[in-house]
Amino acid sequence: MTEPKHIALVTGAGSGIGRSTALALLTAGYRVVLAGRRPAPLAETQSLAGALGEHAFPVEADVSDPHSVDRLFQNCLDRFGRLDLLFNNAGVGAPPIPFEDLTFEQWNQVVAVNLTGSFLCAQAAFRVMKAQTPRGGRIINNGSISAHAPRPDSAPYTATKHAITGLTKSLSLDGRKYDIACGQIDIGNAATAMGGRMAAGVAQANGTIAAEPLMDVAEAARAVVYMASLPRDVNVQFLTVMATKMPFVGRG
Repeated sequence: MTEPKHIALVTGAGSGIGRSTALALLTAGYRVVLAGRRPAPLAETQSLAGALGEHAFPVEADVSDPHSVDRLFQNCLDRFGRLDLLFNNAGVGAPPIPFEDLTFEQWNQVVAVNLTGSFLCAQAAFRVMKAQTPRGGRIINNGSISAHAPRPDSAPYTATKHAITGLTKSLSLDGRKYDIACGQIDIGNAATAMGGRMAAGVAQANGTIAAEPLMDVAEAARAVVYMASLPRDVNVQFLTVMATKMPFVGRG
């Protein structure tokens, strides 16, 4: 059997944007490492791929744990021998409660997964991509509309997503000498289990509760595949894809 040309690793591949993107990458001809904390959702993602599931490799991993991340990337190398694309997607939020009521543990969990996890995975990808032949690769970080503007009672999530923008810029600069491109996708109101609550009504900046439009999560996945498909000497630095009528432009 002819080996597919490109190898991708997707964190948070057991649900939502990660699952949709993993399936889209498989359709585009990638072999995909499916990373996530729970084996059952990863197995479901692989099953949803149908016949293409033979090109998916589920690996249980906690991106906030350095040892777990090391094992994840070693599993990728042992199975496929290289890595062409990392989609840094895993993320969590804290309960939408007043800022003064947040606990340190709630804050720290969001920082550990969203920011430290992205750092650990990007660092591991750098080490692989700079050493492989042919050298280089691409990292796509999942930012958020919250990388630009916060929602009420979302300080931990918003702070980490603003930090992801800084991480993206640093990786983009530091990766040049290794032929590693890095960009960021900022997604607004994708119809996932996490984003679907927008349709039921969420807090607005003026204190009201309002339902917000959603977009098909497959469109977010299609945007990631587009970014990944570019030749190595071309990079989408930042891309925003969102439901057209979501209250982002004009917010505040």
